Amino acid sequence: MLTRVKSAVANFMGGIMAGSSGSEHGGGGCGGSDLPLRFRYGRPEFLGLSQDEVECSADHIARPILILKETRRLPWATGYAEVINAGKSTHNEDQASCEVLTVKKKAGAIISTPNRNSSKRRSSLPNGEGLQLKENSESEGVSCHYWSLFDGHAGSGAAVVASRLLQHHITEQLQDIVEILKNSAVLPPTCLGEEPENTPANSRTLTRAASLRGGVGAPGSPSTPPTRFFTEKKIPHECLVIGALESAFKEMDLQIEQERNAYNISGGCTALVVICLLGKLYVANAGDSRAIIIRSGEIIPMSSEFTPETERQRLQYLAFMQPHLLGNEFTHLEFPRRVQRKELGKKMLYRDFNMTGWAYKTIEDDDLKFPLIYGEGKKARVMATIGVTRGLGDHDLKVHDSNIYIKPFLSSAPEVICGWICVWILSSVPLAHVSVVVPVPGCFDYCARSSEVIWSVTSTSNSACEERARDFRAVRVYDLSKYEHGADDVLILATDGLWDVLSNEEVAEAITQFLPNCDPDDPHRYTLAAQDLVMRARGVLKDRGWRISNDRLGSGDDISVYVIPLIHGNKLS
Repeated sequence: MLTRVKSAVANFMGGIMAGSSGSEHGGGGCGGSDLPLRFRYGRPEFLGLSQDEVECSADHIARPILILKETRRLPWATGYAEVINAGKSTHNEDQASCEVLTVKKKAGAIISTPNRNSSKRRSSLPNGEGLQLKENSESEGVSCHYWSLFDGHAGSGAAVVASRLLQHHITEQLQDIVEILKNSAVLPPTCLGEEPENTPANSRTLTRAASLRGGVGAPGSPSTPPTRFFTEKKIPHECLVIGALESAFKEMDLQIEQERNAYNISGGCTALVVICLLGKLYVANAGDSRAIIIRSGEIIPMSSEFTPETERQRLQYLAFMQPHLLGNEFTHLEFPRRVQRKELGKKMLYRDFNMTGWAYKTIEDDDLKFPLIYGEGKKARVMATIGVTRGLGDHDLKVHDSNIYIKPFLSSAPEVICGWICVWILSSVPLAHVSVVVPVPGCFDYCARSSEVIWSVTSTSNSACEERARDFRAVRVYDLSKYEHGADDVLILATDGLWDVLSNEEVAEAITQFLPNCDPDDPHRYTLAAQDLVMRARGVLKDRGWRISNDRLGSGDDISVYVIPLIHGNKLS
């Protein structure tokens, strides 16, 4: 086992099979090279490159930066730039897609019964709140702007497939709820076809105690309604969009799993998706790509990375509950270093799935196994194999020279963030009692990795303040219409090739220095800004390799960057 692990670590330190991932016909699908490709390899369609240009771009020595030929080919004058790796793989394993989707109600779909008073109520709301579409727009589609980045590993097959198909899965999921989303003044019905409920904001759901006392509307009372649960959660519209994105990622991963029997779909990929729907931005991330908003010089994180370190507790808990997944070769416990046989019987620091701190335990024979998670930072790996824990594909990925599958530890579920205003939906606190909800600083990063989060509530009910939420969902709503964005306010999306060498602060500084020196009316300014970021991360080729500022090592990975101007979001309303 030790020999296998050493070999695996040597092969994977720069990424999964970094030296051999350029072969698109090996290791993907069940039949390997005998199967046809699902889609032919290429660069993003919006770049408009010929096959000759694609081949010329794959120069691992010169590493030319590719940019849009015409910035108007992308919505919102979005800027885009990319560069191939320094030799890690034959192809650029990053992929990107950007388009405007039209979401229409499915033919024959069941929708909630329109409320007879909803039209009147919506038109009477101040500032037209809730009136996001025309009243007679039932047959019209809803426009949805879509941006995506995919970072492939062990081949570009999964990234190419996801870049072509994920948007269709998202559209299909949104079709089921588009009519509900149009009527933002009425909460979504619990069951499709039901009459939407217009529950006043200050009404209070009947409590269990009141129902047991036989209050009005309680089970058994004369005015009781049809039997139902004592309480019913009120689900906001944003949660339907989040659910649609989560379902789309799941369906995309399932399609890759099924089609790998008929096509050669090599490797896996991370996925970072942004949609703009009805004036709100939603960010869905599965992997280690990143999105940030830079607004008036302020940095607003819009995603979290999913790596063996950030998801340690989830991975350890899964291994604890299903030890057979470890193949009797790994231990789910974490130690500061490899345990040696001579340390049997001694006490050593360790960490289990239920721990954020460290404690001592007596070393036993099982502790001599290779740890489930090994390494630090970008060198951390699950089973000495893969450095990301969420994404699409990887259904055939195994530990080197073994029959241990790694896919059970990898999740296709994205973290979905809609904007940056935190709203905590607390099942233990009646919404009528909550006036202001304030997340404790730093809880955003923590809640993405743990089943608990520390929070504080300013409430009209003292008892509500003392309760702890057991069921919550972090909803970040970035309503574009509520902010007057300037020409220099942007959303940055990039694969880890950028973030491995540049921090959020360095990227923000680069943007705030570059854009003010460009003509605000120049449609090329955002493409040039994306090119500048890629150039800063790639660096220049010197005797000792690619170097960036302060003679630091530049990124040898594939780099893909979007610069999305938010000023165009102001025009949506």
